[in-house]
Amino acid sequence: MNYDDLASIYDQQYDSYRDDLHFYAGLAERVGGRVLEIGAGSGRVTSFLTRRGVRVLGVEPSGEMRARAQARAAREGVTLDIVEGSVQTFRSDERFGLIVAPFNALMHLYTPAEQLAALQNIRAHLAAGGQFVFDLYVPRFGAMNTLRHEGETFHAPDGSRTDLFLLQRHDAPRQLITTEYFADTAAPDGTLRRAHHTLTQRYFSRFEMEWLLRCAGFETPRVTGSFQGGPLTEASEVMVFQARADSSPA
Repeated sequence: MNYDDLASIYDQQYDSYRDDLHFYAGLAERVGGRVLEIGAGSGRVTSFLTRRGVRVLGVEPSGEMRARAQARAAREGVTLDIVEGSVQTFRSDERFGLIVAPFNALMHLYTPAEQLAALQNIRAHLAAGGQFVFDLYVPRFGAMNTLRHEGETFHAPDGSRTDLFLLQRHDAPRQLITTEYFADTAAPDGTLRRAHHTLTQRYFSRFEMEWLLRCAGFETPRVTGSFQGGPLTEASEVMVFQARADSSPA
């Protein structure tokens, strides 16, 4: 999934998202050493960790997202180390005590082969005793094939207004959810412009992900239903996984 075209909408939607920041910062501060972040995006988590004194190496395939991350760094007066690469292709001689993949980063792995290869690559970059931590949303969707406005309206300094509409399609056999975004921007003179973007994500169930982790060489993970801890329940909106490499003999 190439986020170059979606970068602007992504930042408008999620730049102020804070639910996960203190969770990942707490983990990173306890571990010490450099942290590897998979899917660093426009630097929302990377920058927060850096401002807290954590050394972070971010990996992000999208050039536009990396450019936005560096623009964020300039605004916030920090230096971010974000390199081009994906969870499957990243290679480094460095081993990390903590690897994180925040905010659904693994949901762009669409087939079992891609998923297993990515998790094995993450496993290979963990230091002895290291931990891989990530979150995924609980697959719960609104009305399908229906154009919806979910209250997302953005106002720009030039006086223009953008309303974001979405339409979702569900491919249940392949566990894919495709979201089409329609961004309608009204200029102060009344001119209306529409931009269209498509995002496809592969969602997971809890036990499917636990099994994939075990197959990739991790111990049975700790799974919680929020960033504050507690069990995963029917009311949970997020699944948080904390997994260590399996050190038992083969």
